[in-house]
Amino acid sequence: MAKLPQLPVYYYLDHFAEMLGFVQRTYASVLGPEHHAFIARFEGLPRDARCLLVRMINRRGAIFNRSLFSYPEIDDVERAASDLTAAGHARELGEADYAAFVSCLPKDILVTGAQAAGRGDVRKSWSKPKFIDYYLQSIPFSVAAQHCGARNFIALDGTRPIEFLLYLYFGKTEVDLKNFALRDLGILRTNRETSFSARFTDAEEALASFHYSRVLDSLEEGSEAVHRRAAVDVLAGPACPTEFAADLRSRAAHQTGLFFEKASESDLARQLYRAGPSPDCNERLVRLLYNTGDKADAEALLQRMIDDPASDEEHLFATDFYARKFGGRRTGLCTELLRSGRTITVDDTHRGNPEAGVAGVLRREGTKVFFTENVLWHTLFGLLFWEELFENTRLPSGFDWLPHCLKDRSFRRLFAATIEEKLAAIASGSALPLILRTVAARWGRPNGIFSWDHVQVEALRAVLEGTDPVGIASIVRSMCDDFRGMRDGFPDLMLVQAGKASFMEVKAEGDVIRRNQLTRLRQLGEAGIVAEIGRVDYRFDPDQDYVVVDIETTGSWSNGDRITEIGAVKVRNHRVVDEWHSLLNPQRAIPAKIVQLTGITNEMVRGAPLFAEVADSFMQFMADGIFVAHNVSFDYGFITHEFERIGRRFRFPKLCTCAGMRRRYPGHKSYGLGKLCEIYGISLDNHHRALCDARASAQLLNLINQKRSEEGDIGQAA
Repeated sequence: MAKLPQLPVYYYLDHFAEMLGFVQRTYASVLGPEHHAFIARFEGLPRDARCLLVRMINRRGAIFNRSLFSYPEIDDVERAASDLTAAGHARELGEADYAAFVSCLPKDILVTGAQAAGRGDVRKSWSKPKFIDYYLQSIPFSVAAQHCGARNFIALDGTRPIEFLLYLYFGKTEVDLKNFALRDLGILRTNRETSFSARFTDAEEALASFHYSRVLDSLEEGSEAVHRRAAVDVLAGPACPTEFAADLRSRAAHQTGLFFEKASESDLARQLYRAGPSPDCNERLVRLLYNTGDKADAEALLQRMIDDPASDEEHLFATDFYARKFGGRRTGLCTELLRSGRTITVDDTHRGNPEAGVAGVLRREGTKVFFTENVLWHTLFGLLFWEELFENTRLPSGFDWLPHCLKDRSFRRLFAATIEEKLAAIASGSALPLILRTVAARWGRPNGIFSWDHVQVEALRAVLEGTDPVGIASIVRSMCDDFRGMRDGFPDLMLVQAGKASFMEVKAEGDVIRRNQLTRLRQLGEAGIVAEIGRVDYRFDPDQDYVVVDIETTGSWSNGDRITEIGAVKVRNHRVVDEWHSLLNPQRAIPAKIVQLTGITNEMVRGAPLFAEVADSFMQFMADGIFVAHNVSFDYGFITHEFERIGRRFRFPKLCTCAGMRRRYPGHKSYGLGKLCEIYGISLDNHHRALCDARASAQLLNLINQKRSEEGDIGQAA
């Protein structure tokens, strides 16, 4: 393991100074008098006091036990604490700190403090939460402070300017400076852009965004008091001059409204939903109005949402809800679409990964299948607009990866002309060369839109050449308008037949179709792109390929021992259709006891291929098969580790012939491979050689599958 670099003595202070300098340069027009005053006071402190303040900022909580301060870069902690108090950055504890004070005290201090205060009714056996409640209800703060050592504590004071400065830099609240240290240690990768721009255009936008971000963060606590404070902060909060700030306010209104709706305070919930007229707030308001009997208001709001929807998803909800509640339709669009989906029989061993099962079935039918979901569309968008997003846009800071213009929905406005040119290129069928040029010139450049590891040029070519180009342009146009709103919900698979591409959302039994998925299916359909639901029917599928595997190894520890031989038999419809076999060089000596057991000697494997040399061949043999073995976890674990050693992933559904025989052929004293072969008359002439054992296990698989076929088994596979 590479040794981490040594951080400088004053690295925390250096990071804070870096942050302050960046904010002063970038947000000069946003900072107010209180922020400039804080910076001036901070810069006027002695170095020890500055170091202590930054250390406190980086620790959780707002109160600290000074006796626990021990930092190598601070010579005199007590003097530093006094300097902070004198400058107004810190203070002694007060009544408002009582709950935080007793919460941070160890239980033994709570016990002795209560006893010293003359409270004889306390019990050492009480839990700490009970002690805290007792203190808050029965012991005055002044008494607790005297007997529990409050004089040793110090509290941060005037932290709001600090929080705002950090918010300007990181774009979110309650962020300390530890990311800087992770960056310097090489653990956290940062953007290497040399120029940055402010994420907020003026103080009004920044302060409103900061206000509602703090409200959202506070809601994580979940208490009633916090939600009541949040309700006030939302309803009496600052105006939102931009969509970004308005979105934060709507999210806060929605989360707070849900709390009071569940608490049966419908009037307050209504006020909150009206204060944040986002699609989420409008949906909850419609439902609340309808359920509390205000059907006329609910209908009026639905009609406004239909006539002037904020998003496609809002329009979908409004038309669906209106039809069901006011138009006479009894089932929702989601349910109707799910019921109308095409049924695909998938072997039940694919439970947990139905998409792979469907892909295998469709490939057997001659369809080319790509796993696409959201990745394809993110890749298409990022590659097409690389210059606008990553070369003509300056990021807010080195810790940012997603351009702010996508967060505040200003991308389309900022780059209207070039966006229209590239959308026209898609519509005319000439966009692929633009994308391929970006792939060639920018390969590997980090970004916040897509991962280069998941770029499938063949899939991009298929979607651009195999669908209506005007339709693709309309989908990409919607992504330009609202990238965050369009970032998910796209179908799981892309299917290509005779050069024509279509999409499929896979749903297994019990799955529901989410609103964003329904919206994407509708958007694709309206764009002239075929998109459907694939409903999975789990049962035994005789046409499914089963790859029965057996391995021989140098020992039983998959992390340390290695494979010496792999044998595999492919079974389809109860018949062996192919075999695969190879000895492997384990790159270590085979123990004598293993040689005696398997007959595989060091001389036999010395010239055998390494696993890396046969990995592609074995993966091709697996194809869309199900991995089968006797005691499957052993064989699967070893092969998975071998793939991990060469930086590759190995993931297939598994079936165990040992467990399957126990389930369907109960009553035997032993379910070892040798014993089962003896009982069922299966040839095992060369036991403990991989191909021989795989062939024998394949016959056990046929016994199991025969039972599954007879039972019409739709339960969990063995």
